[in-house]
Amino acid sequence: MHLDVIPQLLLVTGVIFLILLVVLNKTLYRPLLNFMENRDKSIKRDLENTGKNSSDILAYQEEANKIILDAKMEASKIKEGVIGTVKEEASKKIEESKASIEKEYEKFLDELRAQKTELKSALIANMPAFDEGIKSKLSQI
Repeated sequence: MHLDVIPQLLLVTGVIFLILLVVLNKTLYRPLLNFMENRDKSIKRDLENTGKNSSDILAYQEEANKIILDAKMEASKIKEGVIGTVKEEASKKIEESKASIEKEYEKFLDELRAQKTELKSALIANMPAFDEGIKSKLSQI
């Protein structure tokens, strides 16, 4: 068996191979390469957006932290204001109670002095009767 090379067949095979390469290039390789290139661009764009989103998230987080800090400071100021007001009211009530107690105490002392004076007057008025009682007791001894 012996193989002959037929130039027309070789030429037709070469032309068919080249046509096949052109057809495959247009229908398969270029769309596939374009798809891969677009996918790479999309991935890069998504990575950039992710970085941007991360920076946006950090900015939002900082803003939220600032708002929380401001709210805490405002709550602290309100709390201090309320505590101050309550302390002032308590001080006023204490002072009013002290003044009321002092008035009552003075009134009590005045009544006590009056009773002391009445008692002294009563004792002085009854002194002669006491003297006679003492004398009669002494005379009985």
